Amino acid sequence: MERLWAPWRIGYILSDKKEDGCIFCNAYRLNEDEESLVLYRGKFSFIIMNLYPYNAGHLMVVPNRHINSPLKLEKDEQLELFELTNKSIEVLSKVLKPDGFNLGMNLGRTAGAGIDDHIHIHIVPRWSGDTNFMSTVSDTKVISEALKETYKKLKEAF
Repeated sequence: MERLWAPWRIGYILSDKKEDGCIFCNAYRLNEDEESLVLYRGKFSFIIMNLYPYNAGHLMVVPNRHINSPLKLEKDEQLELFELTNKSIEVLSKVLKPDGFNLGMNLGRTAGAGIDDHIHIHIVPRWSGDTNFMSTVSDTKVISEALKETYKKLKEAF
């Protein structure tokens, strides 16, 4: 039997899954970027790593303002949100060299939003062959690098 060793997962397994308040607002206010995985802070938005990524380098671009719909964004907020999305793609391309990307927003719980009251754009790097037997047969995703290692590489590039 093969074993998949992922000792960093124990933190999630044993953690209290309920956080007081909005996780994005908390990360933004904390001002401990490495601890909260914030990579970059703009005037209206910030870039944060996903704590439970679909793939290595899974980032999110989040408005600083707690807002539940892109329709409520001011023009300056809209512009910076997309500028930081582009910046994320550029940095991920340079550092991790993916073959492509998935970009998206899940608006509302029924659309798959885990956090439906603070919008965010997902940026998921993809590599040829990253959907393999683990994900298709056993519904398991292998992330090949620890979050803190990926954070250090990306932070330096931002």
